[in-house]
Amino acid sequence: MAGPALIPAGDFRTSYAADTTIFPTTTSRNFAIAGVLLLCLAPQFFSGYWLSILIQIGIFSIAALGLNILVGFTGQISIGHAAFFLLGAFTSAYISNNAPIPVFFAIPLAGLVTALVGLIFGIPAARLKGLYLVIATLAAQYILLDFFSRAEWFSGGSVPASANPFSIFGYTLRGDKQYFYVVLAYVLASFILVTNLMRTRDGRALVAIRDHYLSAEIMGINLTKYRTLSFGLAAFFAGIAGALYAHYQLVVSQEGFGIERSILFLAMIIIGGTGSIMGTLMGTAFVVLLPEGMEFISHYLKGGAVDKALSLNTNITFLREIAIGVIIIAFLMFEPDGLAHRWRQIKAYWKLYPFSH
Repeated sequence: MAGPALIPAGDFRTSYAADTTIFPTTTSRNFAIAGVLLLCLAPQFFSGYWLSILIQIGIFSIAALGLNILVGFTGQISIGHAAFFLLGAFTSAYISNNAPIPVFFAIPLAGLVTALVGLIFGIPAARLKGLYLVIATLAAQYILLDFFSRAEWFSGGSVPASANPFSIFGYTLRGDKQYFYVVLAYVLASFILVTNLMRTRDGRALVAIRDHYLSAEIMGINLTKYRTLSFGLAAFFAGIAGALYAHYQLVVSQEGFGIERSILFLAMIIIGGTGSIMGTLMGTAFVVLLPEGMEFISHYLKGGAVDKALSLNTNITFLREIAIGVIIIAFLMFEPDGLAHRWRQIKAYWKLYPFSH
């Protein structure tokens, strides 16, 4: 008689709860827990430079996660996400500087204020689609940036606004080693929240609108309501990320948060995979680490045969900006589902190995 198999054959999901579980297997859950535990040890082994890179990946992944709700799960588009990121940064700095509220509470309050503004812009944008929607979100970007430049009482105008260090109940966290755990906690909370949101009725409604809005409307889904909601959710996570960024840098300026930053947020979800929560983190890590890789390549090529043949000279540093555009085009052409899809294929291959199907 054959003994019990260590790895059961087939798919034994027999309930809806099992089909919508966060972790499909015990192994994947254990690897996720082990990964979080290893990240908790990162400040003990990584230098300040690499801790700064990890903190940036965490902050930007929260902002990209919100954009993925709007673009990847609802099928909308936004090229004004950076403005909401900056609004969250200025709001949290303003609250913590002018009210007796610790930074710990100022960050979620900034997220709520940003979500409210996102809902205001989302109401007219929810009735648009295609090119008109792109122009509407671009208008939101410029409206907010103009507000920041004029509202000196709120943003400091041309002078960067200062932000307090992260504090809770009188205890202040300073330095990358301590702030890393703050960002890690917000990343875990945000990704768990969105993962569970997509398993709810509202999450399935967003996906239904993305897949076929006419069928969703026939099924009784209020398109305007859920499209507006997606704008609010995207703005909420952008505001949380912006607040974290403000209290990490301790100074907030609108420099560097124009349309090019919004395009970078779009690049993160395109490269990682639209409609994939795990892909959001992968795409963010890719985009943040790309300049580091290009810096190494630029340094390697500088003064070499390629540099002399193409007469790059000082323009060789612009290879980083060129590379981002080329990579976005390459992913849209050859890997439209992003890194997350490629990772799923790799997992499926090893799961079925040595069989081909």
